[in-house]
Amino acid sequence: AHCHQDPKIDGGMTAEWWPELKDKKVLVAGSKGAEIHSALTPRPNERIIYKHRYSAFYNTNLEIILRGLSVTDLIISGVMTNICCESTARDAFFRDFRIFFLADGTGSVDEDLHLGSLRALAYAFAYVTTVKEIIRSINR
Repeated sequence: AHCHQDPKIDGGMTAEWWPELKDKKVLVAGSKGAEIHSALTPRPNERIIYKHRYSAFYNTNLEIILRGLSVTDLIISGVMTNICCESTARDAFFRDFRIFFLADGTGSVDEDLHLGSLRALAYAFAYVTTVKEIIRSINR
């Protein structure tokens, strides 16, 4: 979950690039805009990683948790294919995780940016696949 305690303090370059973080108080911890959608409510045994930058690895304990659980493969889905999802996928690749990036489980505000990210990731960082293919491979 991407959220800030106070974007004026912990927003960094993200808040400079996206002034609405400071002005409209979006993605502020405890606000409606930072809530996890009810369809995605975590189960009791699932962890929530709170991130303050695009990548879920930057200044979080995500890698420690994944290594502790002996995870080697990651499935990336989410919002802003070309920003948060791609940043997380690249950081994961640099940490030697195998990446499965969901072409139809990610999205962006611009289709060209979405498709450009998918092409770049498929070229050197991730196995770009679909939700259906991942479910099929998990069920084997």
